Amino acid sequence: MNEVSSLLERHGIRPTQQRVKVAEVLLVAPVHLTAEQLLSTLRQFPSRVSKATVYNTLKLFVDHGLVRQIHLDPERCVYDSAMTPHHHFQNVETGEMRDIRPDELTLERMPTLPPGTEIDGVEVVIRVRPQAS
Repeated sequence: MNEVSSLLERHGIRPTQQRVKVAEVLLVAPVHLTAEQLLSTLRQFPSRVSKATVYNTLKLFVDHGLVRQIHLDPERCVYDSAMTPHHHFQNVETGEMRDIRPDELTLERMPTLPPGTEIDGVEVVIRVRPQAS
């Protein structure tokens, strides 16, 4: 059994051929991909994976803690395979995402939480664009 299949099994996911293909693209190295970018990459391989399978597999991976889903705007989200806590720069013109280490960003004060809630995590996305000439 290969390393990707073992990783899926350790997270309670049955390693079907399609799930392994998605994991090979998404989990082998830290990446930030939309579902459409992932689908486009997978279509370069001889064996096909359907759009529905990609979306279902991404949801499964999110639910089992293998990737994080980052909502960038109402129409687009990115799947991040780096699960250690970190933040992001997002280039609004190109869509490129770059990681920011937690020690590079300081939050001095948090707002008062709504009653009966606790912090589950903090993710900061700093949107950037090329400087005007």
